[in-house]
Amino acid sequence: EFFFMPENGDRYFNFEINPNGCLYIGFGYNKMDNVSLYRADMEEMFQIKPNRLDDGWEVYYSIPLEFIRVFYPDYEFTGALKANVYKCGNETLHKHFLAWNSVGTEKPDFHQPDYFGKMIFQ
Repeated sequence: EFFFMPENGDRYFNFEINPNGCLYIGFGYNKMDNVSLYRADMEEMFQIKPNRLDDGWEVYYSIPLEFIRVFYPDYEFTGALKANVYKCGNETLHKHFLAWNSVGTEKPDFHQPDYFGKMIFQ
């Protein structure tokens, strides 16, 4: 799961993808008002490329600037985002959750923009 927003943004995107390349996108201020977004051309627009491996899976995709500008019309990518990346294993034999930037909640809750870190792209 990839959660991100512009550094001066007030709403975040939530990208979740599975080993088959099925993409879920949410957008909102928090978990309670997060709206599901759907496009008929998601695989093409985001160039989704899943790959199953002997010991797991990986996926590659891109997020076009024009998609972000639908929600933030004046957005210019500066090389940094407020973001977090999560791995959920809530339906596995050994339940586990991982986060790139720690989330200070009692139970796993990734819809926490206050815990997003600054992610710098170079």
